[in-house]
This record gives sequence, structure tokens and C-alpha cells, in this order.
Amino acid sequence: MFEVTEKASNMIKDFLKDKDEFPPLRLMLSQGGWSGPSLGLALDELKDGDELFTDRGLTFVVEKEFYEKIKPVKVDYVESPMGAGFNISSNMPKPESSCGSSCSSC
Repeated sequence: MFEVTEKASNMIKDFLKDKDEFPPLRLMLSQGGWSGPSLGLALDELKDGDELFTDRGLTFVVEKEFYEKIKPVKVDYVESPMGAGFNISSNMPKPESSCGSSCSSC
């Protein structure tokens, strides 16, 4: 299952409002810092081996093998006192830390 909330869809469309066409948005793994890898979105093109999802006029792509490991996926837009932004939730496995509770020596 690949779900995009109405609020997230509207925010993406607002961000892309100056484009003649909405390019596909790729769900990808972004190598993180202290918090480890996270999911992100980037403008991209459909490639061989991609799973394609459409929602409210937007196209999302994700590598099929990767999608099978992390599904279901939900893309939302959240606002809080800490700020606002996209929140992508999935069943992505949590990485095991190789440096215990502190990464100052990693």
C-alpha cells in the first residue's frame, strides 16, 4: 500500500505550481547522520525496475525491491511547534547502531 494524504498532495502541488507538468517524485533512502537513514522525496524519472503509483494527479516512483522491504508507505505533511514538513512513514527496518548510545567516536 502506498498512501499520500490530501494535505501532502496539496503541498506538493503547491511546491510544483510553476511547472507545466508534474514530474515523478521518487521515494528514496537518504543516508542520514546521527539519526541514521531516512526516507525522502526527489524529482526524478521512471526507471526500469520501478513501482509506479499515482495519486491526485501526482506520480510517485520507488524501486520495486526497495518498496517490497518497506511497504506500506504513507506520505503526510505535518505542522508542529518544531516546524512543518513531509513525514514519510513505513516499515523500514531500524538500523543497528555499531557505536552504542554515543556516536562521538564513530
